[in-house]
Amino acid sequence: MGITKSEIFTIEQNHLASAAKVLGHPARIAILEHILKTEGCICGELVDEIGLAQPTISQHLRELKSVGLIQGNIDGTKVCYCINGKVWSEVADLISNFFQLFKNKDESCC
Repeated sequence: MGITKSEIFTIEQNHLASAAKVLGHPARIAILEHILKTEGCICGELVDEIGLAQPTISQHLRELKSVGLIQGNIDGTKVCYCINGKVWSEVADLISNFFQLFKNKDESCC
């Protein structure tokens, strides 16, 4: 596979692509849904809730945190995670704006 050459794309295109890549795994969607349902911080319950091993959950959390969708804080020996509202809104806007680019009302295209 070749290099992406991300510098030739806009900041928005790169940000949307990074978020889409992270959102492209069902385990990460399940993790985000669980965090959203709890409406707060979650600490150690994801292994039981999602059904994956702790190292796998940790890797998915790391990916979600890398694009800023979640944030974590250390509470003793635990790391607790919650949704990063600012980034969540930014990504929601990017996705919404991207999908709104399609204005073709004629379903007979191609």
